[in-house]
Amino acid sequence: MTNPTVPAEQLLALAADFTRHNDALVGIRLTASGPATALNHQTDLTQHLSDSALHIVDVFNEQSMYHSPAIRAVYARVKQLAQLTITAADHLLNAADILDVTRAGIPVNDDSLLLTSRQALDEARSRLTLVRDLTVLGATDALATAELFVAERRRQGARPLHKSPALSTTQNTALRAIAQGEVTITDDRPIIRSDGVRVSISTIRSLESRGLVTREPCLLRHHDERVHLTADGSRGLTGTFGLPRPPVPTAARPASRPATIAARAATR
Repeated sequence: MTNPTVPAEQLLALAADFTRHNDALVGIRLTASGPATALNHQTDLTQHLSDSALHIVDVFNEQSMYHSPAIRAVYARVKQLAQLTITAADHLLNAADILDVTRAGIPVNDDSLLLTSRQALDEARSRLTLVRDLTVLGATDALATAELFVAERRRQGARPLHKSPALSTTQNTALRAIAQGEVTITDDRPIIRSDGVRVSISTIRSLESRGLVTREPCLLRHHDERVHLTADGSRGLTGTFGLPRPPVPTAARPASRPATIAARAATR
């Protein structure tokens, strides 16, 4: 039976590419020199996302499985990611064209007036905003889709061909946050974008020592490094999908002993 984690691992790789794409998107400065060149480069990154999503659809088609409602939802989600990124790439191309034709003294449309430089920048910025809105949840959606796929394939009787590494609750939480593009490091201190999630530098180091995560330079301002899953990290995380999650440890104190026991001890 086909390994159900293979397309899920590819979805996690897509999630990482969404994070890299969105980091680069934030770094575009339209007032800097060569903004159209930066936009065209970003378009290549966006088109890569759509190509990857469509490739994953092809991988799904190679799986021998029952197309249950959950599997149909997985297909729909991946195709949606592909369509969103195709639309985003079109917006980036439009933004670059607006800046190019305005600089050349050509109206944006045949029946329109020539835009001023300020108007052209505003139009390009509005398209960048649309691109951010279209892709901002890409990593989160890719992770959720991967988990849905593996859980459903397990329900259908498929089993991974490799054993998942033993992960503590803290490590599992960290891998999920990293997969969603939520973890950066500044001055050797993790910065977590999601509220309610805590990841320590010691946890990251322990995952690094096991070859499950790696660091890359981060393009965001005031962030030194971005933490990503390695291939082994993606494989390990997908191996936990569809299984009961371990309970989250709490900081609650142990219950005090009943008063009768304490009183009995005092009379001895």
